[in-house]
Parts: sequence; C-alpha cells; structure tokens
Amino acid sequence: MTHPIFPGMLSVAAAALSDEEKHLLEKINPVGVSLFARNISSPQQLCRLTREIKETIGRPDVLIAVDQEGGRVRRLAEPYFSSYAGQQTLGRLYTEISAETAQRAASLQTALIAADLHRCGINLNYAPVLDLLHPETAAVLASRCFSDNPQITAELGAVMAQKYLDEGIIPCIKHFPGHGRAQTDPHLGLPRIEASLNELETDFFPFRQLHQLPCGMTAHIILSAIDAQRPVTQSPDAIKTLIRGLIGFDGFLISDALDMHALKGSLVEKTQTALCAGCDCICYCGGKTKDLYDLSQISLSLSDEALARLKKLSSVLNAAPRPAPAPETAAEYNRLVGQIAPYRETYDATEVLNQMNQGEN
Repeated sequence: MTHPIFPGMLSVAAAALSDEEKHLLEKINPVGVSLFARNISSPQQLCRLTREIKETIGRPDVLIAVDQEGGRVRRLAEPYFSSYAGQQTLGRLYTEISAETAQRAASLQTALIAADLHRCGINLNYAPVLDLLHPETAAVLASRCFSDNPQITAELGAVMAQKYLDEGIIPCIKHFPGHGRAQTDPHLGLPRIEASLNELETDFFPFRQLHQLPCGMTAHIILSAIDAQRPVTQSPDAIKTLIRGLIGFDGFLISDALDMHALKGSLVEKTQTALCAGCDCICYCGGKTKDLYDLSQISLSLSDEALARLKKLSSVLNAAPRPAPAPETAAEYNRLVGQIAPYRETYDATEVLNQMNQGEN
C-alpha cells in the first residue's frame, strides 16, 4: 500500500538531519521540505542535506524549496553564491531603460539562480513575487515588488516563471491574490485591507495573467470585500471563490508560513483550518522537532485534487538536466543590471520569528 502524502512543506532545525527528524520525516511523508539560512553553510553541505532529505522521505517527487527571489530575500548567499537584483530593480530597468532590457535581465537572472538551485538539489523556488507596489506597501515587501504597474508585473513575472519551468525548477508565484496594499508585516500581525473589489482588480491582474502556472502561495491578509473575518489562507471564500474561481488558478496552492503571527491557534489547528479552506498544502518553517511530532500525530493526506495537481509538477522535475550557464550569461547579466555588489542584509523572516518565539517561551 502506498504511504499517503502529508499535505505539508515542512522544515528542519539545522544543516543536517537528526535521527529523530529522519524518523519523523519518514513517518509523515510530507510533500517536501523548505530550507532556510540555518540549514545552509556551504554548497557541499547543502548537497548532502538535500540528498539526505530525499533519501529519507524516499519519493522521486519530493519538493525541496527555498526563497531565492534575488535582492535581500535569498537563502543561497555570499560568499558561495552570487548576488542578484531585487525585483524592484528589474522593474526600474523596464521603465528607465526598456521592456526588452528588463525582460532579458529577468531571464538571465532566472537562469543563473536556477543553476545555483540545481547544483544543490533544490527543485522549487518561492518566486516570483506578483504583488503590486503601492504607496502604503509594508517595507518588508516593497523592494520585492516589480512595479506599481500591473502589466509590468505580469510581464516580468511571466518571463521569470517560464524560464524557471524551462530550466526544470518549479516557480511558486506569490502572494495570492495580492499582498501589496498590506501595511502590516504578516510575520508580526494580521494585515487588513479595506479596498473594494473594483479597486482590488489591479492587484488581481498579474495573478489572472499567470493563472495557468503550476504552483502558488496564499497571503495572510484579510480582504474585507471577500471575507471580513478570516485571512485568505483560512478563508474558503477567498480560496475557492476568488483564487480558484474569479482568478482561475488551478495549480498547487501552498499556504504562506503558518508560523507567522498573522495566524492564531496551535500549529495543528492552523494546519487543519488552512486545508479545510482549500489550500492544497501548508508551509511550516519553524524547524522544531516537537512541531514535527505534533504533525505526525494527525491523520491528514493530500486530497485527490491536490494529488492530481502535485503530479502535474512531476513533468517539471523529470525534465532533462540543463547544462550550466555559459560564463557569458553572468557577464551579460551584469552589464544589463550593473555590477551587483554583495547584499549586506539578508532577510530571513523565519529566523526572526524563531528568535521572537524563543523569547516568548
């Protein structure tokens, strides 16, 4: 009998699996594992960890994911990996130079990031971001947005997403159905957006344009025009009526991190609520063995619809290996965006949350 797949992208504590983590991951059989700064010390170590995770879970379709957007949000960082532009920089190329320059830079950047991911055994990137930049956009998100223009956002998002697919990496567009109006960081609290449906149409536009992509992530925001009580991740109206219905997305839908303070309740409660609302899979990022144990005690498996959507991703994972980019690729990229100086700031909100939670315990 096939072991049911648990509907979760889970996480681990450190740069190698403990014996207890191996036992729990084998027992839970999750969709996959997300990696964070605490899990990465060098390319060689990262290759060992991703191989260990895949061998422990034991399925050919295990997803290993990171946030490698470019800019300040990146898990593969200096000195072993190159710096890349934030999405806002690519959007400025579009308006200040030309659409063609921005599209070419976005394509080259994606190819270079995909090569980094491939050589370390990673097959899913939580990118690109399709949220629109607004005057009130929270600082945590602003530099990660391409533009305040929905057409530019859709165009550059499409270039990056398609290039990831061409390179055998699954892109995960985020944050459905548009997070840009949020003034509160959902890592710290629950944003509430009071805009009307007519106003929100511009935010929905990039997601409508890319609705055919195979994977996406929800936002922890309340859209009062859709559901005045529940955040999108936990709202059947937001997921089934808006994301699946009006926007038309039929890909594999992952929740944003359940650890964020935007959501209340225990991890098990938040998991059950998100799945009942219509998420195919939850994302848990804390890496605590106790939390993995708690999840192992509940009987949950992918729905038939979620399993079918997950299977569609296998065609991306099974694509023929791509050759490493030629040296000219990085040279051309640097000419287009300017020599990218190493980012001195690495934003890993999961680690910030871990530190906050430890302080509360």
